This record gives sequence, structure tokens and C-alpha cells, in this order.
Amino acid sequence: MAYEISSKARKIVPYEPVTGRVKVRLDANESFLPMHPDIKRDVISQIRKVALHRYPDPKAEKCCKAFASHYGVDPALVTAGNGSDELIGLILGGFFAKGERILITEPDFSMYEFYANLAELEVVRFQKKGDFKIETAELIAFAQQEKVRGLIFSNPCNPTSQGIRKLPMRMIVSGLPDTLVILDEAYMDFWNQSMINEVAEYDNLILLRTMSKAMGSAGIRLGFAVSNKKLTKVLRGLKAPYNVSSLTQAAALGVFKHPEISKDAVLEIMAGRGFLSGALMKLEMEWKGSPFAFRMIPESRTNFVTICFEDEDKHKEIFEALKKKGILIRCFPAFLRITVGSSEENAKFLDELRALHR
Repeated sequence: MAYEISSKARKIVPYEPVTGRVKVRLDANESFLPMHPDIKRDVISQIRKVALHRYPDPKAEKCCKAFASHYGVDPALVTAGNGSDELIGLILGGFFAKGERILITEPDFSMYEFYANLAELEVVRFQKKGDFKIETAELIAFAQQEKVRGLIFSNPCNPTSQGIRKLPMRMIVSGLPDTLVILDEAYMDFWNQSMINEVAEYDNLILLRTMSKAMGSAGIRLGFAVSNKKLTKVLRGLKAPYNVSSLTQAAALGVFKHPEISKDAVLEIMAGRGFLSGALMKLEMEWKGSPFAFRMIPESRTNFVTICFEDEDKHKEIFEALKKKGILIRCFPAFLRITVGSSEENAKFLDELRALHR
């Protein structure tokens, strides 16, 4: 009898980001800023010290301490992962049993459902309304009604750019004491409503952070989970012993040595977001009533902006037209997501977008 692939594996649809060379890449929410020379110097210096014939530090202890120092948390509450994706997979695969119910909000980061399906969990969906905001009481009531064991979502949200403030976040975590809340704060460096300094107060909260966005280090693949000591002990037990490479750990130490540069980068990215948002708001007003009419989701809390077209097929048309011009943005079923680029990249995107309207 021939080997048969499991039904679970057969159902998996791979995540396929667009690859290849393009003129302007505004699709992946990476930082448009190249690594600062001072950081690059220290990254190279750290990498030169690596003993490549030895396994990496299994606890990534120096990295966790550097991260903890940067954000003002106890390093004993920090777990390092090979990107936040690995941590999401470990949490969903390890903290829940097959068939248990996990709640995701829609729209949100697609990989939550991917890893939930891989862990053979039952996915329950909370559909956001037209403004994409989450009403705290509704989410809590829905989670209680559906008897979910876990809740995972991003704050600020990818791909809508909206955020939930600390007070309603506290209400969500406190209001669901029997539910493990996995809070993905990948974009929180661009906002000031983090729960990271309150994690130890909760029995049911795991918070995720990444170096891929504000710190401009997507290429090293390093993420962190922060939780109380009990949850941290379990998570550290779930991960592989050498999950973060020596090269990644070394590079991260070079980045963390320059917190002031990282803060300046965030300010520059936010300034670019302000320019891009302002230009799109102007087009939103100018194009009202035309086939290109759209609305921009206000108050972005991230390094990207999101626009929704009144004509549901228009966003696909625009995505393909810009792609032909060498400008890559992200196309979702109901909207377009545009990562903040350099001033030149933002201008090029806006020029080509305006040209489509003519």
C-alpha cells in the first residue's frame, strides 16, 4: 500500500509572497531604511566573534537580556524565537490540544489561521465591522459564547493599521480569564499603547514582538514572546533547544546596542506615514464620486496605510496596474495595503496612482 499524505497536510495552502526584482517595494511592511552604518559596524563586529563550529546559546540569553533592557521588562519573562512566526506556531501547537477552539479576528494576519490549522485546532472567526474597529464588549461576549480556549490577534492590526488602546486591552484580557490571549504587538513600536510592562500581572497573556519592522532587521528573523514566569517556562520547553542561530543572536546584539538610532528610525518612518496619509486623504477628497473613489482607514498606528475602494474590483485593477509599473503593494480581498517607503518611493507610488486616474 502506497504512502498517503495526511488530509491536514493536503489542505495546506502555502504562503507565497511576491519575489523578484521590482522598482518600488511597498508590500511587505519592512523598513525602507537601510541599516545605519554604526549598527552595521557593530553587527559585523559581533558576527566575527561567533564560533560557527559550536551550537548557539539555546536560551539566546544575551539577546533576551538586550531585548528586556530595551523595553524595560524582566529578562526572565522573555523567550526568543526564529521570527515571531516560529513562536506563533509553538504557542498554537503546544498550548492547545487537537480540536480545541481558537478565536481569530478578521481581517488580521493570515498566518494565525495557517498555524491553527497545522495544529488541528477549530478556528472561530470574529468578523470586524465596516470600520474594522473591535468593540471590546462584543469580542468578550463572542469569545465567551463560543467557549474558545485561545484568542490571537494583532494590535496594532495588520492589515487594517488600527489599534486598541491599553484600557480596552486590559478589559479583554481580564474579561477572558479562562482564555489564553496571544497579543501580537509587531507594530507597537509605532504607537504607545503596549501591554509589555503589564504582562506579569496576567495569568493568560502572551505578548509577541519582532525586530522586523521598526528595527529594520527583517532579514535576521528574530522575534520575542513575553509572558509571566509560568507561561514562559512552558514556552521555553516547547521550543527546539537551538532555535535561534548564532549569527542571528550576534546580529541582534549589534542592533540593540543603538536604541537611539532605532528611535530615530521610528520617527522617520512615522514622518513618511504622515506624508503618505496626507497625500492619500487629498486624493480621497478629489476622487469622490469617480470610479476611483476610495476611503482611507484613518489613524494608522503602523508603518503602512490601508485604503478601501467603493468599487470592489477596482483595488485588484489598481494592484495589477501598479505592478506592471514596477510598484508592488499588497492586495487583499477588500482593500490595498501600502507600506511606507522612502520619500522617493512614496512619491513614485503616488505619481503612478494619480496617472491611473487620468
